[in-house]
Amino acid sequence: MNHYDFDMRITYADTDRMGVVYYANYLALFERGRTEFLRSMGLRYRDLEEKQRLFMPAKEAHVEYFGPARYDDMIKVRTFLSELGHAHLTFGSEIYDESGKLIAKGSVTLAVVNLLWKPTRLPADLRTLLEKNLVK
Repeated sequence: MNHYDFDMRITYADTDRMGVVYYANYLALFERGRTEFLRSMGLRYRDLEEKQRLFMPAKEAHVEYFGPARYDDMIKVRTFLSELGHAHLTFGSEIYDESGKLIAKGSVTLAVVNLLWKPTRLPADLRTLLEKNLVK
């Protein structure tokens, strides 16, 4: 699997006074995409935190906007793993409107840290699973 897609409808709460998706909400859409991408591989953020004591705080985020999404629009959120470091991951995201037009894209780099918030390497089994899903 090189990417994970899911469709969702824009709710009123996602929009600003102009009736378009509020710019910061795209980061929340990216997060939902990452969560579902990992879930599709059999991983849950919750398990990484509770069982493996690994945490992935955001280190850097970038978004580019090309067009609006509005209340009640159906959009597609596409997520892929674009970089896999020793103690970080970078996920790419693309958001498409109903016609398939790209309306936003971006990336989020997550650090991998332990309970003490010290950078830590990914466990070998997790790294192997993620490597299989890395976009090359």
